[in-house]
Amino acid sequence: FIDLARAYCSSKITGTSGQSVIGTHTSHSFGHSQSPRQERRLREVKDNPPYDKGAFRIEINFPAEYPFKPPKITFKTKIYHPNIDEKGQVCLPVISAENWKPATKTDQVIQSLIALVNDPQPEHPLRADLAEEYSKDRKKFCKNAEEFTKKYGEKRPVD
Repeated sequence: FIDLARAYCSSKITGTSGQSVIGTHTSHSFGHSQSPRQERRLREVKDNPPYDKGAFRIEINFPAEYPFKPPKITFKTKIYHPNIDEKGQVCLPVISAENWKPATKTDQVIQSLIALVNDPQPEHPLRADLAEEYSKDRKKFCKNAEEFTKKYGEKRPVD
């Protein structure tokens, strides 16, 4: 989940790698001896409207060629955001094919995702209508995003 009020995320990790993933209380490395599907919670404390009324499930898929190819992030919970489309695909520069570097750590990707969600980049939209609304009428965008989050967001995890 990504609870953007506190930027609390629990992501479904698919695939295997030697990449370190920050868990709820400890760091954990995935190796080939482990199950390819793992659940992990990541936590950053913040209160950021308009997404503080719900949590968002994300999936991070590590391809077989990882770390030489970037992971793919998909929002499984609908979100009202100019950089995330209706299918949950994310426009995140750090994981684009052009910008990806094998040394990039999973926590850097997640921090970039949290930063993008909290600070949309309307100049690189996947949803032009929301980018225009965000640019021209921020108050309306925030109201619509908050209502959308209340309607479609998942219940926020409790500590």
